[in-house]
Amino acid sequence: MKQTHFTEVEQAFIRASGIEKISTRTPYLITHDFPKLGILTSLRFLEWASENPEGVISLPTGKTPEYFIKYTHHILENWHTDKIRRLFAEYGISNLRKPDLRGLQFVQIDEFYPISPLQHNSFYNYVNHFYIKGFGLDPEKALLINSDEIPLSQGKHYSEVFPDSTIDLSLRYREAKSVQEEIQKASIFCIDNWCSDYEKKIRDKGGIGFFLGGIGPDGHIAFNTRGSDLYSTTRLTQTNFETQAVAAGDLGGIEVSRHRLVITIGLETITYKPDAVAIIFAAGEAKADVVKAALENEMNSVYPATVLQRLPNARFYLTEGAAAQLSDSIERYYTQGKWNHVKTEKAVINLCQKLNKYGHHLTLDDLKADPWCSLIPNLNENTVTSVVESIKNKLYRGMQRDENQVIYHTGPHHDDIMLGIMPYTIRQLRHASNDIHFAVMTSGFTAVTNHFLLDALHDTLRFLQNGEIQMVNYPDFFEKGYAYKWDKDVYHFLNNVASGNDYGKRRGLCHRIVRASVEIWKIKDIGQLIETLTNTTDLLRQSYDGSKNPPDIQTLKGMLREFEEELVWAYYGVQVKNVHHLRLGFYKGEIFTENPEKDRDMLPILAQLRQLNPTIISLALDPEGSGPDTHYKVLQAIAGAVQEWSKEADLSKLRILGYRNVWYRFHPADADLIVPVSLNSLAVLEKSFAESYLSQVNASFPSFEYDGAFSELTRMTWVKQLKQIQLLLGKNFFYENPSPLVRASHGLVYIKEMNVNEFVEIADELRKRSEGVGDLG
Repeated sequence: MKQTHFTEVEQAFIRASGIEKISTRTPYLITHDFPKLGILTSLRFLEWASENPEGVISLPTGKTPEYFIKYTHHILENWHTDKIRRLFAEYGISNLRKPDLRGLQFVQIDEFYPISPLQHNSFYNYVNHFYIKGFGLDPEKALLINSDEIPLSQGKHYSEVFPDSTIDLSLRYREAKSVQEEIQKASIFCIDNWCSDYEKKIRDKGGIGFFLGGIGPDGHIAFNTRGSDLYSTTRLTQTNFETQAVAAGDLGGIEVSRHRLVITIGLETITYKPDAVAIIFAAGEAKADVVKAALENEMNSVYPATVLQRLPNARFYLTEGAAAQLSDSIERYYTQGKWNHVKTEKAVINLCQKLNKYGHHLTLDDLKADPWCSLIPNLNENTVTSVVESIKNKLYRGMQRDENQVIYHTGPHHDDIMLGIMPYTIRQLRHASNDIHFAVMTSGFTAVTNHFLLDALHDTLRFLQNGEIQMVNYPDFFEKGYAYKWDKDVYHFLNNVASGNDYGKRRGLCHRIVRASVEIWKIKDIGQLIETLTNTTDLLRQSYDGSKNPPDIQTLKGMLREFEEELVWAYYGVQVKNVHHLRLGFYKGEIFTENPEKDRDMLPILAQLRQLNPTIISLALDPEGSGPDTHYKVLQAIAGAVQEWSKEADLSKLRILGYRNVWYRFHPADADLIVPVSLNSLAVLEKSFAESYLSQVNASFPSFEYDGAFSELTRMTWVKQLKQIQLLLGKNFFYENPSPLVRASHGLVYIKEMNVNEFVEIADELRKRSEGVGDLG
């Protein structure tokens, strides 16, 4: 790497990190946690703005800027307080002048097209709310992407030209086949001209002087996805699946984002100004692979962020998790701190993968030639054997039966438990001596699309009008009868699953919608029921995709998810009373999720722990900044409840099991239990997911890793984990094993086991990394 000039702020953070070696093609800085990342980006922005009071800036949208925005506000509002002055002194900028941000010229990075600027999920709305108004920028000096103001053919509005918001870019190259296509073709060229003019306006300003952006799952910056021309400019373009999967949450489902185009500044736009400060910031281990690709590869279009190698003032600001796969970080992991058996396991298992060689074929020379295995203390011919034996012990522990236990399985969302540890729960459910409970912590309404609910309400109204939901005719139904026989709904639905009766299943779903509606709206008779469902249908039809629903519709969507969870566990005879729906209050569907509160979010969990007195608790355990934000918030609520419970009960024998699912995976060295997965379990997983999680079958909000249902991605993950262990133990270990459970293994689940103190310590460390306890006082 060339000699780099770091600013005073950057030098202070480098000193704090203790990192001396940086070997990447673009310099990077590492912070301990997500909030520190926000402080770093905020201080660097203010440092630059103080030196460039009329400079041109581009700032990002999404969730990553949360702490950048928060701390910039806080610092500006409290500039002269002792607390902020101490902060400046700590980071070597005591003489920093307070910048007047009104002189800055803002350039919007990208936008979906077409989208109304009035919609809360438009980037136009975001930048106006958080930056133009939030930072007090001058709107007259801003270049913004407003779909309403982009001229189209014949002066038409985009809703007339592209009535379904779908744009066929092949019209750039082919003949139009209708009058409407002629207008669309001409309009596409109008948009192209607008984009060229937008690019010219940026260059007329001298180019972007300060660019701050995130990095997408495919390595995109702005909407310059994998394969973008390194000299691209502002343009209307398509996106790829990974980008569409991430955008699905903004736009109301992959069904929408798959067909929505974007307007984005180009890679040449970002790097046009030779002395531009261009910063990519990333948090969490889920970003580690794409960060490594961007920093360690030569400049090429497969990794768009490599274009920043053009700029001497380009930087990557990373949390430790986001930097975890960098060669520098791996070297620090193995060479710093005390060596332990976890490091030995990781080094040997990774070497098997690297050489594609079975464990029993690894030679001592192989180990010595590997930079990390060579560091193993007392390296000898038995080193691999020690790893083989420790992994076997994890497998045998994962096969042990749980009997006479009270088991409290928790999931942040509906389907998390299934996708995390279903094969393990199946074996527990086979023993009648176990008292097993499933607790879903949030209502999960954001996972139900308006289109799904509309279709279900339409069918419910049809069944009611045809007299096919007879329970509404019972004399006391609207008074109290609706609250009974929820188990009957579940049982009848699964009877129709067994008989293959799709009509019966749909009718069963609509029965639950009726019960839920009576509870939500306090409905008194069938006339009011039909009127309420009709009004709800009309409201949904008038709502845009991705819009925030009113609380009553959020509750209805959540209750549909709750019905789905009850269906899954009823496959094994679990009653509705053992499936708990806590609906924790922090979950509101906002872009920046609230942190859990003791009375609102922790105490309901504590009450259940006191009531059930579990001996085993399972929970989603994702690393910092990886997986949905809800996973982390739920983890903190559970940790708070367990900590309080420990003050009044002896929890020395309580087992806490951490699982991961489609969002992130354990390395086998970090797991304590390895659970065999049979073909039967894999079949049950996919069948029960498809028949129970009705709102998720079409994968409206998929993982960026797979264009399909979560159950299919889970199956692929478990199978991949088996192959990972087979490479160490050998395939014959499985098919020749004396245990039928091992012989039947065609997948594996990894689980981390903790006692109370270990769990609370892990949760506290995650809290520090995610919330920055004590930062800025």
